[in-house]
Amino acid sequence: MLVTPRYGRSSLADLIPSVLATLGVAGEVDRLELGLHGVNRVCVLLVDGLGANLLATRADAAPFLTSARPATLTVGFPSTTATSLSSLGSGRPPGEHGVVGYLLSVPGHERLMNPLKWRLHGPGDKIDLLKELVPEEFQPQETAFERAAAAGISVGRVGPMYQAASGLSRASLRGGDFRPNFSMGDLADGAIIALQAGTRSLVYAYHGELDLTGHVRGPHSDAWALELQQVDLLAKSIADRLPPDAALLVTGDHGMVHVEAPVDFDTTPALQAGVRQLGGEPRARHVYTRPGAATDVAMSWKSCLGPEYLVVQRAEAISNGWFGPVVTHSAARRIGDVITVAVGSGAVIRSAIEPLQSMLVGHHGSLTEAEMLVPLLIFR
Repeated sequence: MLVTPRYGRSSLADLIPSVLATLGVAGEVDRLELGLHGVNRVCVLLVDGLGANLLATRADAAPFLTSARPATLTVGFPSTTATSLSSLGSGRPPGEHGVVGYLLSVPGHERLMNPLKWRLHGPGDKIDLLKELVPEEFQPQETAFERAAAAGISVGRVGPMYQAASGLSRASLRGGDFRPNFSMGDLADGAIIALQAGTRSLVYAYHGELDLTGHVRGPHSDAWALELQQVDLLAKSIADRLPPDAALLVTGDHGMVHVEAPVDFDTTPALQAGVRQLGGEPRARHVYTRPGAATDVAMSWKSCLGPEYLVVQRAEAISNGWFGPVVTHSAARRIGDVITVAVGSGAVIRSAIEPLQSMLVGHHGSLTEAEMLVPLLIFR
């Protein structure tokens, strides 16, 4: 079953604006109807790779998380970290913030751009992409964190050191103070310290190891369940130390599926014809075609991949609302001429160009329930 993002009603992009409404920021609306009456402090813990379906199937490994009233959000499309973090931080769908995938085509560069690392994809070079593609110009709209800080709310962000001044943080998560964490215990402590600042506070805390475990060992592995146990303890450690007027909200940026029988672009000539660049990621590919070749490429990919994949051209993906009700001109230029999403357990890999990624067993990015639905768990 494929899921269309529920922008404006119950998507990840609606979470922080709803929190801001709870904290009394003028002009913001509680789109999610959080019902956090009397709350002046909110900590949003984002667990990378925490899908709602995965959590439900491994409830035994997360007794604290699953003790909350179950609720879900949809992430945006594609269901991938760079896009989801940008939706969370900006409070906008991908069509507005413009981080529309894992590997993007950007004007002026022959190589694709990786917004997670804010560098060109492929062998290292001397290009300083932070100067070539200034993050604050790549995504120029005010973030939700900046709106909170402007309203007098103390904003704290807690995460690994590499996120402090990364291109993605500058583009979509800027605003407030950043506190680096060096362990799970340090993350919990940092979140509580930041939560106690000022008379009203908003804290964003990020944990990434669950996603990494799922990619390498698989989302249904014992290793994933054991890592989920640690996440459960992390969330409980924060919840147990909440100030009386605070709430903890736990969510994710995407789910994950175990990939079987992937198709290799680098060894399949039928997929290569007319293709200029292959972006996105294995479960959600942005196919950038040569001039005038988009229709032929779409037909060729449909014929080659069969019913296990959905293949559409850019205009159809936009009209389907995958990227949101508004798609800016700059965002549209970053979307593939053809978009392919895996419907079943497949993926389109690149064994020659992306050997490490091709070896991973857990992937995400598509529109399936397993990848699109994330939990929204509230603790007072």
